[in-house]
Amino acid sequence: VQLQASGGGLVLSGGSLRLSCVASGRTFSGYSVGWFRQAPGKEREFVAASKWPGTTSYADSLKGRFTISRDRTKNTVYLQMTSLRPEDTAVYYCAASSTIISSQIGVPPSYAYWGQGTLVTVSS
Repeated sequence: VQLQASGGGLVLSGGSLRLSCVASGRTFSGYSVGWFRQAPGKEREFVAASKWPGTTSYADSLKGRFTISRDRTKNTVYLQMTSLRPEDTAVYYCAASSTIISSQIGVPPSYAYWGQGTLVTVSS
């Protein structure tokens, strides 16, 4: 599975962005998909995940501002981000796994496939 993340950019504090993760080579059917982010000098951290077939998980600190969703007709997983803050600045990555278990949904090594990342910069 090859993943392509897009939708990043520069946004003012309080603004919104929607990131997209498209799969090629096969569909997302049967795959759990997660979003992670990595800020400069920091470790990669869990943002949100859509576990197959339909549950969602979020980092506690991001609940209410970020929403993950799937469009099966477009083979795309989205991350809608609202009320963005400067501390949300990071490279955002999507990842996929066909074998993940719920307790590992937020652990990066649990995902076998990764996209290249898309940069989100939130300016104050």
